Amino acid sequence: MVMSILPQSRQNPPRAIPRWPNRLASVPAESNVNQRVNTLLAALYPQGAIVDRRKEVRYPYPHMVYLTPLAEDGISPQGDNIVVAGKQLSENGLGFFHQQPLPHRRMIVSLDQGRGQWLGLIIDLSWCRFTKFGWYESGGRLLEVVDSPLNTQPQLGMIRAS
Repeated sequence: MVMSILPQSRQNPPRAIPRWPNRLASVPAESNVNQRVNTLLAALYPQGAIVDRRKEVRYPYPHMVYLTPLAEDGISPQGDNIVVAGKQLSENGLGFFHQQPLPHRRMIVSLDQGRGQWLGLIIDLSWCRFTKFGWYESGGRLLEVVDSPLNTQPQLGMIRAS
């Protein structure tokens, strides 16, 4: 074991800090990490298993998203907002995670634009799947720009989570 000495002070005597031996001295740690992660990714995504039919570029969207049910007219908000966790965003679609089944197919999606402004979009939810971690993953096509109901709601703390 290699020892190093910290600077001495009047109150504390010098103390030794152990340096643990590298059990993988023959294999650099970074190489081992890369190899293990690559093995994991190969198991999760076998070659040829991913078929991406989408033509649009998707961007990670790890932000909270608010969903508001629509009234019968298909444009007006009606009901309580639901908070979900964004996953991916494209020019025409959105994917997200939520904890409970969603009872509505069309909703208003509110995306934070900063400075208290929200972008409102109507989404047509076209798919949903239950994940092995007990959450739901859903997504759909963004159809139309509308006023976000959050632009008229000053207190977001009162919105219930999904």
